[in-house]
Amino acid sequence: MQEAVPVLSAVALQKTYRKYAIKAEVLRGLDLDVQQGEFLSVVGASGSGKSTLLHLLGVLDRPDKGEIFFDGQRIDNLPSHRRDLLRNQTFGFIFQFYHLLPELTALENVLMPQMIACSVLGWIRHRREIKHRAVELLDRVGLGRRLHHRPRELSGGEMQRAAVARALINRPRVLLADEPTGNLDAEAGGEVVRLLRDLNRQDGLTIIMVTHNMDIVASADRVVRLVQGRVEGAAESHSYDAALAPESVGGA
Repeated sequence: MQEAVPVLSAVALQKTYRKYAIKAEVLRGLDLDVQQGEFLSVVGASGSGKSTLLHLLGVLDRPDKGEIFFDGQRIDNLPSHRRDLLRNQTFGFIFQFYHLLPELTALENVLMPQMIACSVLGWIRHRREIKHRAVELLDRVGLGRRLHHRPRELSGGEMQRAAVARALINRPRVLLADEPTGNLDAEAGGEVVRLLRDLNRQDGLTIIMVTHNMDIVASADRVVRLVQGRVEGAAESHSYDAALAPESVGGA
């Protein structure tokens, strides 16, 4: 029986950042496969390359060397307009900082990716159904009564849930979450992680989550640990202790 093609693959990724005479090698030949419908957690010490890996997988940045494949097709070398489409329609992003536009309501923030994706005529034709989907998503994340509240009127947990709804409005195949609970207290962080787990189980959404919080890693199907820019190993979520040794806990 032929093995399924991973939804995302990273092959021998290398990434170095330079500032004046200082050179920081972040990724050093990293390989990683992510299966469709998987909830993968990436952990590692500060500077191990977690956030860099997420940015490369979501074509927010390009590797210096190596290749990235989506459904078996290479994507890291695509022209900028094709990568823009991937970021808008195929990948959804959640960050530690919510990046909600302060002058817009929760509903308007969620609608923004669709407004970017649509032509003027397309928006006029489909705005009612798009708005209906946005309202449904906000209701699903527990913000059905906060549609017209601006970010300053929402709690941290509410802002992050609005960011989740925004990430889902274009029906992405893969959700990339970079420290999604980093700015939240334990209770609000737990609510966000439970929401992600439900999206994964109920909708089959592929999720790659970068975190240093060992309390939320158990929600993942699989854990990989980055050490010095490479994947050291993987473990099933019920035996993730090795992936969370004390030296691995830190920032991205």
